Amino acid sequence: MSDHDHNHDHANSRPLTDVELRVKALEQVLTEKGLVDPSAVDALIETYETKVGPHNGAQVVARAWTDPEYKKRLLINGTEAIAELGYSGIQGEDMVVVENTSNIHNVLVCTLCSCYPWPTLGLPPVWYKSAPYRSRVVSQPREVLKEFGVELDKNTEVRVWDSTAELRYMVLPERPQGTELLSENELSSLVTRDSMIGVEVLKTAESQGVSE
Repeated sequence: MSDHDHNHDHANSRPLTDVELRVKALEQVLTEKGLVDPSAVDALIETYETKVGPHNGAQVVARAWTDPEYKKRLLINGTEAIAELGYSGIQGEDMVVVENTSNIHNVLVCTLCSCYPWPTLGLPPVWYKSAPYRSRVVSQPREVLKEFGVELDKNTEVRVWDSTAELRYMVLPERPQGTELLSENELSSLVTRDSMIGVEVLKTAESQGVSE
């Protein structure tokens, strides 16, 4: 069974939301009219969920962790540096990468709608598009982060970056301790979508089951 099939099975174990019901009904109507091929829709979803992103973004992060010169280029001009690895296109034309450090924590939002860097992070999660997240992360960033399991030191500065149709952001997570001997591929396996949005702090390699 593929991951995509598994996701469908998991989704079918709960009632569909109103939005999901409308999407399902719309897809059925378009399919019956011969305007949409269901297999093409599944392939598109599969591509953005498991191939395009967030694995692309993880490769960018791992390269930045292992190549100081690339990291410098990434923070100066995110669009060009990301394109060096072959990741660009619609929803990723103008990128800014912000770095998490021991005393600065960045988190992303789009307060107007749900602008999101598809080429590097794939499909946006449902919560990213929700009104509560979009409003609260701006006014109560520490509280929202805590709800995601991120408890920051009181001296850590929290910066909230608001994406727009013209400009999208990506977080460069802080490299976990104990990963000095890991390869670039091993490092990329540690990087998560949520860490590149800023609502997760990456665990050490050992706690994720990756040995040096």
